[in-house]
Amino acid sequence: MCHVFAGQDPERYACRTRRLRLNGQSTSIRLENSFWAILDELAASEGMSTPCFISKLHAEVLELRGEPSNFTSLLRCACLKFLELGAPQRPAAVAAE
Repeated sequence: MCHVFAGQDPERYACRTRRLRLNGQSTSIRLENSFWAILDELAASEGMSTPCFISKLHAEVLELRGEPSNFTSLLRCACLKFLELGAPQRPAAVAAE
């Protein structure tokens, strides 16, 4: 069983930093490539770009709860929630990346 997890492509868990604006302020967010792929899919399912989606999410969190103590963790959990809610089915080749 562990071979399924240990044998995955290292590119999946390599980190990438993206620069974007959160509610008008320039910032950078560092996440694993797998999470960026899910965020891209999530944003597309909402009909917006990833930076726009992340900025909107940040604004909504600010309104509901105030400044999050760890926004990147919130983004990772948003990805998990998206998958739990039944993200649109992806082709097997894309899901395996």
